[in-house]
Amino acid sequence: MQTRRLGRTENQSSIVIFGAAAFWEISQDKANEVLEMAMAAGVNHIDVAPQYGQAEERVGGWLAPHRDKFFLGCKTLMRERATAWDELHVSLGKLRTEQLDLYQLHAITTMEELDKATQSGGAIETLQQARDEGLTRFLGITGHGMDVPAIFLEALDRFDFDTMMFPINPVLYGYPEYRANTERLLKKCVERDVGVMTIKSVAKQPWAGREKTHTTWYEPYALQDKVNEGVRFALSQPGVTGIPSAGDTRILPMVIEATKHYTSMNETEQETLITRSKQLETIF
Repeated sequence: MQTRRLGRTENQSSIVIFGAAAFWEISQDKANEVLEMAMAAGVNHIDVAPQYGQAEERVGGWLAPHRDKFFLGCKTLMRERATAWDELHVSLGKLRTEQLDLYQLHAITTMEELDKATQSGGAIETLQQARDEGLTRFLGITGHGMDVPAIFLEALDRFDFDTMMFPINPVLYGYPEYRANTERLLKKCVERDVGVMTIKSVAKQPWAGREKTHTTWYEPYALQDKVNEGVRFALSQPGVTGIPSAGDTRILPMVIEATKHYTSMNETEQETLITRSKQLETIF
């Protein structure tokens, strides 16, 4: 699988990052099977969080003999220094590792949350202490929602994050303000050498009362040609390193398959896809 440099971390991350949100509820045997498949396909980067159900335990139950082969990113939803510090140590224990590669403020979706996390006594101090004490190597921020690109532009003015994770897909690019702020953010990340990971690349639309066929909270694309388009679109944006796979293990093989035939999407192709996607409602 192709790898790309994750900004100033210098890590050569696989363009598919294993999204452990898919391990919300899963047996250890099945989780092992999925992770073995991902590793065999060339995935070398795992994204996990305490809020992903059984994910930390399941990743931790498999990872130890393979730890040196993976860049491991974890997160905290806590906004205060003390609670984030406690959660960090719980995560390290469940993941059975002494050090993370990346620790991130998780799901910053409003300016109020950014204020809480970055003020004196906020979770950002836990991230800094964790790096100072060798519990993580790099620091990042993640978020989703229509305001996130604008919020992250502000976040980069407040703190020198090593990485950012936020949504990019053709539906979202159909909203002029979202697209403009995302393009500004990507430009700033390139200038600052901030690694970029994009989520929701294969998100289609809200369930909106339809029968749920997947474990994701939104309806994902589940046909290979549509997954191919979403993957190509996200990976064609400037500065993007990789895409965490969707929160359903059945989507992972299709995302991996899409990367086997990946070619950059030119501007005309992108605009055509954005226009075609305007019939769909954003998941946010």
